[in-house]
Formats: sequence, structure tokens, C-alpha cells
Amino acid sequence: MEAVVFIFSLIDCCVLIFLAVYFIITLSDLECDYINARSCCSKLNKWVLPELIGHTAVTVLMLISLHWFILLLNLPVATWNIYRFIMVPSGNLGVFDPTEIHNRGQLKAHMKEAMIKLGFHLLCFFIYLYSMILALIND
Repeated sequence: MEAVVFIFSLIDCCVLIFLAVYFIITLSDLECDYINARSCCSKLNKWVLPELIGHTAVTVLMLISLHWFILLLNLPVATWNIYRFIMVPSGNLGVFDPTEIHNRGQLKAHMKEAMIKLGFHLLCFFIYLYSMILALIND
């Protein structure tokens, strides 16, 4: 059973790594003026909810399977994703708003957040891989 939990976590983590790289590439395209703010934000806002659901699913799965260290590792990022999704100001189109992305350094902040998430998901990938191998050996 533990191996199945970690296989699902590995697959989910790979998807989240892909999304973090996609966010970085799309934001850097906006920064270099290869795409406009409206198309960039519409592309990114499409993937905010799937990212939130994927990360929250892994966190809940770790809670159910009683893997406390991994739960405590994932909980702050899941909480941040939920907070960011809930606290979108009224009138904005989503987490990434084309009218405000160039104001107050939001582009740099979004880029920094995507880089931190990429590093976090890479760390989690290797932790899940190690845990899956350990679970397979113990079974």
C-alpha cells in the first residue's frame, strides 16, 4: 500500500515539476516581451487550479497514510497555494492579472515563486523516490 502512495506522489510531483517549468518559461517570455500580458496570464491562470488540486491531493494522501514528515514538508506549500487562490482581489482575472503583473514587481515575485516551487518539487521528487524504493524493499 505504501508503494502505491509513493507512486502516485511521484507521478503528481512530475506533473507539478512540469507546471513549475511551464510557469517559469511563460513568465520569462513575458519578461522578454515575446508574448503579451493578457495571453501570458490567461495561459497561467488555466493551470493554477490543477496545481492547487494536485498539491493538496498529495498533502491529504500523506495525512491519510500517516507519513508525518512528508506531510509537514508539504503543508506550508499547500497552505500557500490555497491562500494565494483564495486571496485574489475582486476585479482581477485570477492569480495572474494582466493589468497588474507589471506593477510593483509582481512579475519578479511570480518568477521567484515559480523557481522556489521548482526547487521544492525537485526535492520532493527525490524524497518520494527514496520512500517508494524503501517501501518496495520492505514489502
